[in-house]
Amino acid sequence: MAEGLEEYPKTDAVVGNMVMLLWIVLGTAACWFLYPLAGIAYFGFAMLMVYVVLRKLVCTNCYYYDRWCGIGWGKLSALLFERGDIEHFAGSTGVKLAPAVYGLLSILPIIFIIISLFQGFSVSKVAVLVILMLISFYSGAVSRRKTCERCRMRTICPGSAVK
Repeated sequence: MAEGLEEYPKTDAVVGNMVMLLWIVLGTAACWFLYPLAGIAYFGFAMLMVYVVLRKLVCTNCYYYDRWCGIGWGKLSALLFERGDIEHFAGSTGVKLAPAVYGLLSILPIIFIIISLFQGFSVSKVAVLVILMLISFYSGAVSRRKTCERCRMRTICPGSAVK
């Protein structure tokens, strides 16, 4: 096991979840602009995948299960599911599925809002698009790298931004 934080500061989890929820809300709004039902479907899919499915498939096998990880999901996972096996982490379905889920959470709303801009321009649509793109970039590059640098799982995690 690589050196890293035993537990992340709780403030990291609070800030991380605020950013994640903002990302989901903005994605929902982006989809809603094109078609309200798409916004509802996006919100349901995002919340289910991010806060339940991936927590079961990824976090139960992680070192941070029942600990404060960079976004607090080790604690959430322990509240919802039994511990898995850390030996299964790197090859787990969740680790393979996570990039596709987060990719969809970024790309679909951006595509939907761009289409909706062609249907009718508004400053609010442009604002949502810009903030959504900034959060997607921040989460996928800046925050992820910073979190991975301090993670004990970074050497065995296929999704680690540092190795």
